[in-house]
Amino acid sequence: MEPKPLLNIKKVLVANRGEIAVRCIKACRELGVHSIAVYTDADTTSLHALLADEAIPLRGSDTYTDGAAILSICRSTRADAVFPGYGFLSENVEFADAVTNAGIVFVGPSSASIKAMGLKHEARSIAEAVNVPVIPGTSLIPSTHEAIEGAKKLGFPVMLKATGGGGGMGLQICYDDDDVPKAFATVESRAGALFKNSGVFLEKYYPRSRHIEVQVFGNGVEVVALGERECSLQRRHQKVIEECPSPFVERTPGLREKMLQAAVNYASQLKYKSAGTVEFLVDDETADFFFLEMNTRLQVEHGITEMCYGVDLVHLMLYQADFERGGHLGIPSVELQSISRPQPLGSAIEARVYAEVPLLDFAPSPGVLQHVHWPQGDGVRVDTWVKSGQHITPLYDPLVAKVMVHSPAGRVDAQKRMLAALADTALQGTQTNLQYLSQVLRSDAFTKGNTLTNFLASFQVDACAVQVLSPGVFTTVQDYPGRRAVGHGVPPAVPWTI
Repeated sequence: MEPKPLLNIKKVLVANRGEIAVRCIKACRELGVHSIAVYTDADTTSLHALLADEAIPLRGSDTYTDGAAILSICRSTRADAVFPGYGFLSENVEFADAVTNAGIVFVGPSSASIKAMGLKHEARSIAEAVNVPVIPGTSLIPSTHEAIEGAKKLGFPVMLKATGGGGGMGLQICYDDDDVPKAFATVESRAGALFKNSGVFLEKYYPRSRHIEVQVFGNGVEVVALGERECSLQRRHQKVIEECPSPFVERTPGLREKMLQAAVNYASQLKYKSAGTVEFLVDDETADFFFLEMNTRLQVEHGITEMCYGVDLVHLMLYQADFERGGHLGIPSVELQSISRPQPLGSAIEARVYAEVPLLDFAPSPGVLQHVHWPQGDGVRVDTWVKSGQHITPLYDPLVAKVMVHSPAGRVDAQKRMLAALADTALQGTQTNLQYLSQVLRSDAFTKGNTLTNFLASFQVDACAVQVLSPGVFTTVQDYPGRRAVGHGVPPAVPWTI
């Protein structure tokens, strides 16, 4: 679908920050729409605040989740639509309702769809209603005793889940009876504090499993699937590297067709509109797949689907919202069907670049990026919000960029391109996970497409770094081999000099 100006939406407020806010603002510009950014004091110099046609300050550090404040700005700026991106308010039912009730278009699914997916045990029930396979599990469990009994029936290991959880939070694995009491108390407590819902349920845990998700898009009547993504490379249930298509699906005849149809059936039951992602757990030994959840928003890793399927999901979301603003249900079904294709065009890989310290258990590494250089070239795409001189605040997620590569020749060439792209990336001033990403991509398991969801838990990074445990006033740290050409009075030295 070629870019074309929107007819009914003239102003879009982007209720987010970071790379996704930049992504949305650029899309607005491409479609001839006035963009409005919101930013906190910590984001005054961030790229999204500088790129937007209009930028309005938010007071306080947690105001990206202040729906009332953002809605007030929508009214004062006369915004026609709100683009929530991912995280923050993107799956907040109350905010989506408030926006719609104010006569403003929420660029995303209906609040009814968001609400239906908000509780995991209810999302499971919807899957069962349309014969989408679900992981063997229980309904909500009120006590430790019932949790133990439920676990025995399912068979260990099991996973305790918070029904209101998301993003890998509110999960505990239990390997025997003794693990259950502490895990139950932990999940119930965290669920109440983080999600305002202390409901807990059990699912069978598959140690040798993959996380594979299907991208869908709907217009309220029809839903199309845009392939799958392999997202098994996770650390603490947070994705690190993603691929499109899945190497496992590629070598398993018939699996793609079954998973895509299951995802379409699920989303169709919701009369889904806009972009969404249906996530599945896949047993590596049997290729059986089970419904996990549906994310009712734009997914972080949407870019690799765009590269492999020749679509622009942000444009599509804005087109859908524009049709809604004009009094229509959504994008005409004929147009929606035209974007679907049975197979991907080549292979794409995404690596999430974080300002973090792998040697310190991946602790965030805030500070100032003195120098930033991103790779360029054929098949390379970088979605970022930083530039040279950018301050990385400790207040928000330390993601600084998503480096993506695409190769029409397939996965082997995409892997080579990604390694070259990471080698050509320079981020000086804070520590990052660049070296870690490269080592994962070079591993035999990744090369063979054999990375499971537990792979990174035991992966050891061979860090080329020195950790200074107790610095002193007479200690300096230099980069080996030192200043050999221009000394300025400082002789060449080993990396540490006392």
